Amino acid sequence: MTQRWRGIWQAMSEAKGGAGPLHGWLILDKPHGLGSTQAVGAAKRVLREAGVPKTKVGHGGTLDPLASGVLPIAIGEATKLAGRMLDSDKVYDFTIRFGAQTDTLDTEGKVIATSDVRPALAAVEAVLPRFTGPIEQMPPAYSALKVDGRRAYDLARAGEEVVLKARAVTIHSLSVRLERSQEAGLERVSTALDTNGALHEITLTANVSKGTYIRSLARDIALALGTVGHVIMLRRTKAGPFTLKSAISLDKWNQSASARAIEQLLLPLTAGLDDIPALSVTPADALALRQGKVLEGIAAATGLHLAMDGETPVALVDATDHEDGHAIKVVRGFNLMSKEEIE
Repeated sequence: MTQRWRGIWQAMSEAKGGAGPLHGWLILDKPHGLGSTQAVGAAKRVLREAGVPKTKVGHGGTLDPLASGVLPIAIGEATKLAGRMLDSDKVYDFTIRFGAQTDTLDTEGKVIATSDVRPALAAVEAVLPRFTGPIEQMPPAYSALKVDGRRAYDLARAGEEVVLKARAVTIHSLSVRLERSQEAGLERVSTALDTNGALHEITLTANVSKGTYIRSLARDIALALGTVGHVIMLRRTKAGPFTLKSAISLDKWNQSASARAIEQLLLPLTAGLDDIPALSVTPADALALRQGKVLEGIAAATGLHLAMDGETPVALVDATDHEDGHAIKVVRGFNLMSKEEIE
């Protein structure tokens, strides 16, 4: 968080005689075994215990309990951008274990198919291009998708047949993950080999569009190699603009004992809009945008912009062609005050 934002937060806190409202992103390195809803609950609990005024909290993309890694948690006005985060691309590392397929396509399920076939590394590398680009994917039966108003995983657990439709997704890139060796900084392929050089396991890295199921991707890769497999490790390393570099552990978050300590761990609301160009507006224009008015005659390129009054985010706006320049319309407004307004 920038020094400017810390100053604004402090002014708001002092004006209210205590902890002021917080707005921003908590980037959690979600541990294995914790659900996304539980993570949001943990965030709320820490905020409450630190005396932060009650505020909205939500997450920017579900991460399975069996998966770990980047889980953006939106706080305050940042929750208005959670939808954009849900639609963003994600990057995952995942390990496929060959030889057995489970009904859940991960380690939680029961084995429903086995194979003695173990592919060679060269075969894996040769098949990956088939799963790169736009593809059709059948979601797993154990998923949160709804069938006639009920979650697919509830139907599957009840022993009912689950019929899901194939969906179009995009795999932007897919490759064998390389690990850096301790010796001479060399990189090696992340695999588990038998004495004949066949693979028991392999770890891949995938950059995917929203709606992609990594468990289904692993299943289909194994089948294309003439065998079966399931996911034994799944870790999200990037979600939208957020990576593991900015993520903190749940333990570190739980140890936050005050609003000030929490504020130091948050990224600003604007961190979720790094790909959106800023549009500087006057205080008068900022007021008009907050009232939902359309601004005309503003010089701006067509498309989305982040309207800024100084360093205060005002609104996510869309600039469209207009005879006198551009018409600036509010897409999503932010209920934030500048430092001058606070004072």
